[in-house]
Amino acid sequence: MQVGLKIPKTIEPHLLSGTILAFLTILYAPLLWHWYDGWLHKNIGIVHEYFSHGLIGLPFAAYIAWLNRKLWRRLPDNTHPLGAALLIVGGIFYLSGLNDWVNLSFPLVLAGLCLWIKGIAGLKLQFFPLLLVLLASPTSVPYLIEPYALPLQSFIAAVAGFILSQFGINVTVEEINLYVGGQIVEVAPHCAGLKMLFTSLYVALMLLFWTGALRSRTKTILFLISAALISVTANIIRNTLLTYFHGTNNHQAFEWLHESWGGDLYSACMLGILVVLINLMEKYFPSDLDESEQLKES
Repeated sequence: MQVGLKIPKTIEPHLLSGTILAFLTILYAPLLWHWYDGWLHKNIGIVHEYFSHGLIGLPFAAYIAWLNRKLWRRLPDNTHPLGAALLIVGGIFYLSGLNDWVNLSFPLVLAGLCLWIKGIAGLKLQFFPLLLVLLASPTSVPYLIEPYALPLQSFIAAVAGFILSQFGINVTVEEINLYVGGQIVEVAPHCAGLKMLFTSLYVALMLLFWTGALRSRTKTILFLISAALISVTANIIRNTLLTYFHGTNNHQAFEWLHESWGGDLYSACMLGILVVLINLMEKYFPSDLDESEQLKES
């Protein structure tokens, strides 16, 4: 009889976790498949591709949550009313059928579950993986930002024109347009490097967490600024090469770097620079910075 009484108590937590996991799988497996298919095959739209960093970000978020599983189990069960509110809002978003709302329902439901099961402590424990999920959930935010990217587009065009002129290439710059050899190249909003910038900052956050440098405010700010500068510089170089290829009628090289796997290779190399940079920061930056910051705060 005693054994029979102990079995339900042992099975109950695993049964609840399995039920929640199965429910989330039924709801969101098709959505996640839709995201990944769009990111891999680029068959949905430019705005959707702005969030392609989710290819590595979502598995990394799941990995962090898995690492936190023992700490999660040790937290006392503590239902927070905000969890129910987030679950209701997430359900409404999911049932709305609107793309942005359905996409955002995923991080909302996950955050709601954390609050509903473990309260504020659970939300704090899973905050970073939830942040990665939120930043990888496709929305129309890039469309809202693009109208304000005109100064960046003009800056990229001007610098690209200046670089080409230093190599003796006859180039004319008119606002966001470059003219080389009778050919025109426009630094369009989606060519302003916003996607590369989003990806750089996202990967920078992942690297900061992985190395533990995220605990240092100074290291975090310095690395994020460096990642943004590297992204803008890399995009200027890319637009310069595209202008040169197009102006010299080297269409094969233009297509390779613009829409083929050459662009992916270029982005991967840029992200590799971030890996090198974070390793250099960990090697040469003062190791006692975290302690000095904590002393200042105290």
